[in-house]
Amino acid sequence: MAKYFDVHPENPQRRTITSVADLIRSGALVAYPTDSCFALGCRVGDRDGLARIRSIRGLDDRHHFTLVCQNFAQLGQFVRLDNDVFRAVKAATPGSYTFILPGTKEVPRQLLHPKKKTVGVRIPDHVVTQTLLAELGEPLLSSTLLLPGEEEPLTQGWEIKERLDHVVDAVLDSGDCGTEPTTVIDFSSGEPEIVREGAGDTSRFA
Repeated sequence: MAKYFDVHPENPQRRTITSVADLIRSGALVAYPTDSCFALGCRVGDRDGLARIRSIRGLDDRHHFTLVCQNFAQLGQFVRLDNDVFRAVKAATPGSYTFILPGTKEVPRQLLHPKKKTVGVRIPDHVVTQTLLAELGEPLLSSTLLLPGEEEPLTQGWEIKERLDHVVDAVLDSGDCGTEPTTVIDFSSGEPEIVREGAGDTSRFA
């Protein structure tokens, strides 16, 4: 049965955030809010957590997982960026964007796209997510909480607790965080390719 944590959206209770971070460190899979919608998250090197996310979402090995990072310094450890891409990504973060980029050796092999050797990265503009990432001290391996056969992600913490009670370990809820996933921009070729239009404005990459 999943633990349920309710925090203030602008001043999340430190003790609660610490409890969720401790659960993640111990191998928990959590549903948590972001600046676009709810996501599933676990530690980057957690093979069991990765398998559970694949199972819940019905994903194959070609799916781009996302490393949700606290800041740009952390993001830069996991992906390679040339100067032009660096400036473009820097200008759009934090925000509701996911960028697909070539991964570094810091990225576990099972997270990389099998052919492109790329991974998704993003820096969310959300107080609760940022507080959790700061407490955790490392990125979260994440995927949008969109269930197979459904067109929109789950948006209510209580509903997530009800529907995923036996497949996630915790639900972190801070109220409504929207239904639109991130905008996905593929920079793996050096030029921006809009893969998915979402919450982030695409005009700067068009």
